[in-house]
Amino acid sequence: MNKIISQIRRIPLELVFWIGAMIGILLIDPYGQQHFTLCPLDNLGFTWCSGCGLGRAMSLLTKGDIQASWSMHPLAMFAFAVIAYRIVELIRNIKTIKNYG
Repeated sequence: MNKIISQIRRIPLELVFWIGAMIGILLIDPYGQQHFTLCPLDNLGFTWCSGCGLGRAMSLLTKGDIQASWSMHPLAMFAFAVIAYRIVELIRNIKTIKNYG
C-alpha cells in the first residue's frame, strides 16, 4: 500500500489538473440552454468576456462539430492543442526524468 501511495505522490498536480480539465470538456453539453460557468466576469454580470464560450467550443470539437466550434470561439482548436501537448509533455517528463520506463 505504501508503494502505491508513493507512486501516486510522484504524479505532478499539473498533470492531474489538465487531465481533469479534458474530462470536464468531454462531459460538457454544448447544445444545452443552461451551462455551468466559472467565469468571474459572467458571474459578476458582465456580458462580454474574451474567454467565454471556449469550454463549450472545445466540447464541440470533441463532438466533431468544427464549424460550430469555430463560430463559438476561434481559439478553441489552439487551446485544445496546447492542453493536449502539455499533457503529453508532462507524461514524457515523468517517463524520462523519473525513470518510469
